[in-house]
Amino acid sequence: MGKGPGLYTEIGKKARDLLYKDYQGDQKLSITTYSSTGVAITTSGTNKGDLFLGDVVTQIKNKNFTADIKVASDSSILTTFTYDEATPGLKAIVSAKVPDQKSAKVELQYMHPHAGICTSVGLTANPVVNFSGVIGTSVLALGTDVSFDTESGNFKHFNTGVSFTKDDLIASLTLNDKGEKLTASYYHIVNPLKNTVVGAEVSHNLKSQVNSITVGTQHALDPLTTVKARVNNAGIANALIQHEWRPKSFITISGEVDSKAIEKSAKVGFALALKP
Repeated sequence: MGKGPGLYTEIGKKARDLLYKDYQGDQKLSITTYSSTGVAITTSGTNKGDLFLGDVVTQIKNKNFTADIKVASDSSILTTFTYDEATPGLKAIVSAKVPDQKSAKVELQYMHPHAGICTSVGLTANPVVNFSGVIGTSVLALGTDVSFDTESGNFKHFNTGVSFTKDDLIASLTLNDKGEKLTASYYHIVNPLKNTVVGAEVSHNLKSQVNSITVGTQHALDPLTTVKARVNNAGIANALIQHEWRPKSFITISGEVDSKAIEKSAKVGFALALKP
């Protein structure tokens, strides 16, 4: 299929990834191995103060079919089955989490040069029904995202958004939280050769009249090393450095400082992802 507007989740995604992805204040280790038959096993562990969280994800692929089984340290098991290109542009996903009996759902995604549709239905007697749709092109896209709880008869969320993409610039505007929160985001590639990017996100709560502003940037020191930084209107400043020390294996060190409480110790996070 030709490149189209994508799914609703892609509206503002570039700016969100720039401003929030890879920042953390914990210690995380992730190791991925592959068997001779192509089965991928990823073991992850995260140390959050006195709490340690871990999980093991096994992924099996066979042509257009993918099965993911995730076993977490809280004894939960999440299974996801994906069948891609059942027909051109269509993807089917079935997922369930044990022991959560209400988590099972089936999801369909359809990609078209001028539309992107995603709908999911919970496999329960009174399911939660989700629908999101985007129309437009790779330049201009307009979409909505709706979730309805048939048990209570209420909307869980109702969001709308618009995105504009032109060369090295992406701008988006979304109305979330049932019309209470207006968010504008901006993503601009300043220097493609150095992967220098700037971005910002401004949110205004129409009910509480509270504003939130976050600005950030990233820059490649060399082809394998990237630095990022961000600051928000609450005075919280973050920075990280990420190095690809071997193909697909990354080491990331991040830090956080509260400029309004400088006497407090800075938070430091560390993440190591190993892949063969």
